Amino acid sequence: MALDRWIALVLLGICGIYGYAAWFTMDAGLPPFMQRNPIWPSTFPKVLSILAMGAALVIVLGLEKGEEKIGEIDYRKIWEYNLGQALLLLALMVAYALLLRPIGFIGATAGFLILGSVILGERRWLLMIVVAAIATGGVWYLVSEVLGIFMAPLPAMMRG
Repeated sequence: MALDRWIALVLLGICGIYGYAAWFTMDAGLPPFMQRNPIWPSTFPKVLSILAMGAALVIVLGLEKGEEKIGEIDYRKIWEYNLGQALLLLALMVAYALLLRPIGFIGATAGFLILGSVILGERRWLLMIVVAAIATGGVWYLVSEVLGIFMAPLPAMMRG
């Protein structure tokens, strides 16, 4: 079996565990007044687990290849791929998670988007900054103002 199918099989198992948790364990502790709601806290995880398992099954069964033969990942030549970019992006994700509280949502998210674009090879600085500012501001506005979930937009030292 090709490497992409093995990875999809592992992801299928992880999504199965995640789906089991979403379907059978998350709703057990809901208070009675929330059990009458049409949308529960587990609704998004349930939908996400179904979609992810479907996508993983498509790869495991080889349905995405169709008529055209797509080049398979050769695990013997794994060092010839862009592993540096992938590892830098993983390190950037960890740094984003660690810096989210100290420097605030806006700074951490904009920095993540800009640095992620640089790692992936984008060199149009003005475009990166504008897209990062719009995306960061839009997500912060939706979560904070529309959904009413507080996210600290600024660093801790500037919040007072």
